[in-house]
Amino acid sequence: MNNNKLKIRGARQHNLKNLDIDIPKNKLVVISGLSGSGKSTLAFDTIYAEGQRRYVESLSAYARQFLEMMDKPDVDSIEGLSPAISIQQKTTSKNPRSTVGTTTEIYDYLRLLYARVGIPHCPSCSRRISNQSVETICDSVLKDFDGKKVLVLAPIIQRKKGTYEKLFEQIKKDGYSRIRLNGQITSLDEEIPPLDRQKWHWIEIVVDRITAAKAEKSRLFEAIQNALAAAKGQVMIAAEKENKIFSQNNACPHCGVTIGELEPRTFSFNSPFGSCKACNGLGVKMEFDFDLVIPDKTKSILDGAIVPWSGRFSSFRRQELRAVG
Repeated sequence: MNNNKLKIRGARQHNLKNLDIDIPKNKLVVISGLSGSGKSTLAFDTIYAEGQRRYVESLSAYARQFLEMMDKPDVDSIEGLSPAISIQQKTTSKNPRSTVGTTTEIYDYLRLLYARVGIPHCPSCSRRISNQSVETICDSVLKDFDGKKVLVLAPIIQRKKGTYEKLFEQIKKDGYSRIRLNGQITSLDEEIPPLDRQKWHWIEIVVDRITAAKAEKSRLFEAIQNALAAAKGQVMIAAEKENKIFSQNNACPHCGVTIGELEPRTFSFNSPFGSCKACNGLGVKMEFDFDLVIPDKTKSILDGAIVPWSGRFSSFRRQELRAVG
């Protein structure tokens, strides 16, 4: 027996006329011909039917009760046949929410995959987004800034416009005496010059100044905890000219973009949590094309410049226009 070929002898299923054919295995084989010449009969009703029938027969009686047994095709012999899989062409759906993923039924599996093992990145700066515990942040600071004097800062304003007089008062009431304003350490006990409301500003609360060492871990831990509470989940560590931001939230520490926890619905275009806000998950936006509305901009309204207002309803549209003014 030649294992490299599928040998079919005496195929008479439907309109096949005692066909003998050898088909190479492990190759891409295309069956072509005129409509009604027996292409589908050979592929589906003969080769697939016999392959599926033989496979089901090899299973236990218990397993066979759950599978459909196909009739034996009208053929003398088929040699070299393996268990077969059949994928038939179906009419595509005209539903705008039907995609390749939904049609092939892999869409739900992909959503689960992305939600469970996906690593989010900031859409603005492409940096990796991750949430960290206080313990993890503290260990990272001790590792990255070992032996250095650092400022533990709470970044409350990052690249925003305003004057912030009331904010300064509130920070002082909360028990803090210093801030870093646009990169400069400033005492809240002194008068702060008015800020230009038209310029960007950066404001961080100075929570503590400490040496990053294991001996100071408990104090560092407390300072990081206070900074996270003041800045709603973010803390900045500054040493000389180096600034590093850590976040407890699923948010970009540099751009402030928040994505929330990854869930399967995050990747669903049928859910308001995951669908695009511009197209509502359809991939198409309804917009006016003013070149189609007014193709000839040299015409007046009376001459039919507005195409939707032309035709048999043109007089009615003109009356509406006069009525509004």
